[in-house]
Amino acid sequence: MKKILVVHNRYKFLGGEDIAVDNEIEILSKYFEVKALIFDNKKTNIFSIIITFLFNRNPQSIKLLKKQLQTFKPDLVYIHNTWFTASVGIFKLLSKNGIKTFIKVHNFRYDCTRNYLTSKYCIGTETCSKCGNTKNSSIFNKYFSESLIKSIFVIRYGKKYFKVLKNPNFTVLVLTNFHKNYLKNLGFIGNNIHVLPNSFSSEIINKKNNENNDLVYAGRISKEKGVEELVKAFINSQASNLNLVLIGDGPLKQNLENTYSRHTNIKFLGQKSNFETKEIIANSKAVVTATKLFEGQPTLLCEASFLGVPSIFPNFGGIHEFFPENTDLSFKQFDYLDLEEKIKLLNNSSFQKEGINNKNFVTDHFSEKIIVKKFMDVVND
Repeated sequence: MKKILVVHNRYKFLGGEDIAVDNEIEILSKYFEVKALIFDNKKTNIFSIIITFLFNRNPQSIKLLKKQLQTFKPDLVYIHNTWFTASVGIFKLLSKNGIKTFIKVHNFRYDCTRNYLTSKYCIGTETCSKCGNTKNSSIFNKYFSESLIKSIFVIRYGKKYFKVLKNPNFTVLVLTNFHKNYLKNLGFIGNNIHVLPNSFSSEIINKKNNENNDLVYAGRISKEKGVEELVKAFINSQASNLNLVLIGDGPLKQNLENTYSRHTNIKFLGQKSNFETKEIIANSKAVVTATKLFEGQPTLLCEASFLGVPSIFPNFGGIHEFFPENTDLSFKQFDYLDLEEKIKLLNNSSFQKEGINNKNFVTDHFSEKIIVKKFMDVVND
């Protein structure tokens, strides 16, 4: 049985990528001997932060990885997020030791954080589809609007990480064909990139309420996810028979909760466990997102499909690859009048076939056995 060391740096706010990594660890553990090395930015001391920012390497993280390589002796290392405690310094250690390494890229932020100039990545749009930042008049790419110093460090990190991804010694895994083609357009060699979507845990979720009128959003409550536009579209749709339920945390949560507190059919539930979230989704009328990003593989939408629940989503980037072609609930990106119309469609009982069609589609294309087979094909290539 192959040994796999999974490396991941958790985000400040729990999101789809963290959930996807946890699910993947659970699934791969059924077929391989898996050990997880998980880093957390919250648990890093100030001295370690300074060293990591200055040198793009964290000696403590490298030491922990080196220990796992020596004691666990993995056949391959499977890396997800490395910002910032894990650091890009771990890749030098892996390359030096000749360890077979796979890097799964869940988002497109690497193409923004590798540029010092705003004009190099935020082209023709107010909101960057790769990172969600708003275009501004500044020449310098102030990636973190609240901190120039932090922006400089993330750009240095991004430039180094981009070189890592182009290193032929590492295999890059992406979630969609859209993302694979995106990398090819950036000059990547196609035979070093493989499409490997996420699968999901097979835990049983019971449907308790067939008369539920909840329209659910679950994820980061932030600008780039289009949450405020979603709330406004919901209000403008005048869907008084529906409740908009928002699960998660993020920088906009408190402000939105205060602003729309008079709307009794808009509910902010805060952070929930993945199981609790799936229970709410399973008993909802539909889920919805108005994300402004390309997205890798939206956890909310795919989990809804596995549960037979319809999704309203923007037809943008690679999101459509997770749905059958004849879906009726997708809307034009940034067209919030179209989003309003899709919300109104939930009053039509015929929309329920969308959930059935979506479930059949994801079962045929993204079930555990299918994804594990693809993974085995890649690692044995």
